[in-house]
Amino acid sequence: MDTIKGLQYPLGKDFVPDAGQFHEVAPGVHWLHMPLPYALNRINLWLLEDGDGWTIVDTGLDLPESKAIWESAEQGIMQGRPVKRVIVTHLHPDHVGLAGWLTERHGCPLYMSRQEFLMCRNLVQDTGKPAPQMALDFFHAAGYSEEQIESYRQRFGSFGTEIAPLPDSYRRLQDGEVLEINDQYWQVVVGSGHSPEHACLYCPALKLLIAGDQVLPGISPNVSVFPTEPDGDPLNEWLLSCHRLRNNLPGNVLVLPAHQQPFYGLHVRLSQLIESHERSLDRLLEFLEEPRTAIECFSPLFRRNLKGFQAQLGIGEALAHLNCLIGRRQISREMGADRVNRYQRLAEASDPAEA
Repeated sequence: MDTIKGLQYPLGKDFVPDAGQFHEVAPGVHWLHMPLPYALNRINLWLLEDGDGWTIVDTGLDLPESKAIWESAEQGIMQGRPVKRVIVTHLHPDHVGLAGWLTERHGCPLYMSRQEFLMCRNLVQDTGKPAPQMALDFFHAAGYSEEQIESYRQRFGSFGTEIAPLPDSYRRLQDGEVLEINDQYWQVVVGSGHSPEHACLYCPALKLLIAGDQVLPGISPNVSVFPTEPDGDPLNEWLLSCHRLRNNLPGNVLVLPAHQQPFYGLHVRLSQLIESHERSLDRLLEFLEEPRTAIECFSPLFRRNLKGFQAQLGIGEALAHLNCLIGRRQISREMGADRVNRYQRLAEASDPAEA
């Protein structure tokens, strides 16, 4: 067992199953590692034994190689036994991408929270459409250059390209409800901020938490403001979710994250994530002694230079921190004649060192 920064990795810090292979992490709970064509280059999916069949948690992207892995699993570990349901933690393509394909293939229901299902269907409808003017105005107001706006324009409408068509109906997951899987109880634990209504699954008998992207061991989940909700405060929602998870779940569960390795130390990790973002908010508040655009706020928030799609994620994160400080009544936002927003610390804002 590796121990790093207060977290314990029972299978090792760097262990992953071979691509397409399963590893049993607890009785009846199997870990499938699937590659991704991103900088974050793999996702963890979970296959739960469920009586005479299976429950799948998260699915991978709608790509030929992903389908081939599932087809191989059906003839291998799954032994031709039926899939009873597909559970998706949240709407991002690497989690929901093959949900429609799997549910149609096996004639089983899709389980998602309401906001995740409806938001996913809404975003998929933008596939192939041109970027709306309000989105272009949103990024201009954040301080994007014309070149960056054009890059966004070219990428717009790609969300649904790696998601198979979703079914027309679903089974709603709600916070606090209990699912029976393989004669064991799994409680739905909903978080917010990384996505609108992210569903984690907690099994007291197995002392397991399938955490999706809500809690990751070595990186912080992306928490962003998007053009569809420019005044949203997802960072505050995410911080509140972290506090609630730390208060309501035991600290000795084995956390099964969607990325990186399973680990022990849920409370430690949640505290690390909360404290890291609070420090970022403090640095940002100090930086805003002078008026700054959102894109100028990268320097106190990020350690490296962000380019391309990473810069788009970065602007969402920067705006999430800025909107959080607005919600705390510590900074102001004013749009100039150039239609660009600038943010500045309020004179009466408390000093981060005194908070």
